[in-house]
Amino acid sequence: MCSGSFAKCLGITLIPLAILCVLCNILLLFPGGLVAENNDHITDEVWYFGGIIGSGVMMIFPALVFLGLKNNDCCGCCGNESCGKRFAMFTSIIFAAVGVLGAGYSFIVSAVAIHNGPKCFYTNGTAESIPSWTNPFVNGDYLNNHTLWEGCMQPVGIVTWHLTLFSMLLVMGLLQAVLCAIQVINGLIGAICGDCCGCCGGGE
Repeated sequence: MCSGSFAKCLGITLIPLAILCVLCNILLLFPGGLVAENNDHITDEVWYFGGIIGSGVMMIFPALVFLGLKNNDCCGCCGNESCGKRFAMFTSIIFAAVGVLGAGYSFIVSAVAIHNGPKCFYTNGTAESIPSWTNPFVNGDYLNNHTLWEGCMQPVGIVTWHLTLFSMLLVMGLLQAVLCAIQVINGLIGAICGDCCGCCGGGE
């Protein structure tokens, strides 16, 4: 497969992933699927917009560049169309690096959010405990102790909501980073050999 065609396949894959990440981040702004009465009731990591900025906006630009590589010869150079294609593939490496950074940002934010857990109206069940909006799981111990989830009185099902959406962002961010890293390698091959491995004796 030609380098440009392979890059186009990567771009086609990245677009829906970016859209899904944006949607996940938007859904996290509605804890438990409900409108928050106060912005302070929304988990802090949601406001870092890892899914919207990192895996969304910063991923759209590389994806669009990858989509156009197959037909982009940069107008050629010195009458040599292959030269233009090589430059286009080299440029894609820069955009791929931007994609890796964006996906990495989303991945890190999601990992921290999963470890810290959600904000909720919490009580530990003791008589001395006064229910309040807090983040009771900052030590990450709630992941192996589901009985702690029962202390979150509101929103209903917030722990599952939080874990599901941030886990999706985590996995999709990792996948995006891998795809962009693959394009870095593909771009190097295309820049050195030309599209369709011209240096190996092939051609357009």
